[in-house]
Amino acid sequence: MERRGGRREELERLRSALGADGLDLALLQEATTHSSYANERPGEGLSHNERLEFLGDAVLGLIIAEHLFKALPGRAEGRLAKLKARLVSEPVLARLAGRLALGSYLLLGRGEELTGGRKRVSILADALEAVIGACYLSLGWEETRRLVLAWWEEELTGLASGEEVLDAKSALQELTQAEWRERPEYRVIGEEGPDHQKKFCVEVWLGERSLGRGEGRTKKAAEQAAARVALAALQGSDKADHRSDEGELGGGGRRTGGVPPLSGVDKE
Repeated sequence: MERRGGRREELERLRSALGADGLDLALLQEATTHSSYANERPGEGLSHNERLEFLGDAVLGLIIAEHLFKALPGRAEGRLAKLKARLVSEPVLARLAGRLALGSYLLLGRGEELTGGRKRVSILADALEAVIGACYLSLGWEETRRLVLAWWEEELTGLASGEEVLDAKSALQELTQAEWRERPEYRVIGEEGPDHQKKFCVEVWLGERSLGRGEGRTKKAAEQAAARVALAALQGSDKADHRSDEGELGGGGRRTGGVPPLSGVDKE
């Protein structure tokens, strides 16, 4: 592994953030080295992350495919394929890489650094796939599978209950922007419990109308629960499954009267 000032410590912090104890640091170094960085140093024999990205893409695809196959028995192949494609899409990968702060650990060439490469969707997505490839080579299938499903936990919420809504916030935003050219707004309307058992209640609004509310152990989980309620209401579902990441929502997760046509939000 290339020895740079503080680089080993950086990689150890990243390994800890990933929850990947035992991950080989030399492989993690390779996974976080962009081709632009290696190409600027042709005499140093550096390996960049494109080969690990290739491997990680295949490993991720199999993990997600297996999970969907088991979590959604009886679902048609076409439906499973669409769900898998969304879960392993570049935007989802980049969003998860952002949660892991992966961008701050990347080695980039000067040009990529100056043009915002650390936040570029394609670079972040490729780097996360490369990290998955490194995990597979270093830790094996079962541990890599455990890690991937942990990183994708929020995106997979709802599959077991049959909701099949993946990243409900993104789905809701896509719907509201397409129909009303508006982005939903999430408001924390309550929280209770001690810090180690906190429960949040979040309400989602579009313009001047409430679309639904949900609860969860974190604000993000509560937002996802609220988004699922809103999606079910906007799409005319009579069987909205008002669940949080902990189970039934109770009174906080009720529908908003079917959400009649939105007043104050003009459809273009």
